[in-house]
Amino acid sequence: MGCRELTLGGLAEPLTAGAVGEALFERFPQAAGMRESVMYAVNAEYVQADFPVTSRDSVALIPPVSGGAEETDSGGPFRIVEGAISADALHGLVLRPEAGAVAVFLGVVRDNNLGREVDYLEYDAYPEMAARMMERIAEEIRERWDVVEVAMQHRVGRLEIGEASVGVAVSSAHRAEATDACRYGIDRLKAVVPIWKKEVWSDGEEWIEGSLTPAAELE
Repeated sequence: MGCRELTLGGLAEPLTAGAVGEALFERFPQAAGMRESVMYAVNAEYVQADFPVTSRDSVALIPPVSGGAEETDSGGPFRIVEGAISADALHGLVLRPEAGAVAVFLGVVRDNNLGREVDYLEYDAYPEMAARMMERIAEEIRERWDVVEVAMQHRVGRLEIGEASVGVAVSSAHRAEATDACRYGIDRLKAVVPIWKKEVWSDGEEWIEGSLTPAAELE
């Protein structure tokens, strides 16, 4: 649509998130191909298309995410960052005296994808919602495993080959819980956190879309 944010006028209430989306697709027909795959968020929370909204609400249309701006850092362990992601720093965020295991995952930029030689990647995000969704994933982890602490970070901006784009760390009393929870954390982050990546190669570039989590899982 060519812009990060815009204001729509002349929409009659009562409105739904889906109706706002339809108004945008009418105004920007080149984006209408997203109609079937887009997800909606109201005030940085995922909702269904029939969710009611008013003129005071912020409505986001989120295309399929691919996990990954000003840095958003409340001092907590769930952050969108512009600087380097450190495995040691993530380890330190979750290490506690009662933890007998710490699992750390780093996703790094590789030099190829689908037969193409990749020069570098660019990541963008909806920062306010991304941090909130990371916290929600941590809550899901705590419901499923007996863990001590969870931390997640994702980088935005330009990343060179070999640099870490995302990091997840989990501590627990035993290794099985830490490793299983860490894998779940990165899989969920890539599915539902609003982060996108652009792949740049010698003769072009393309925004890479990931797969969406079924809407029922977000209710």
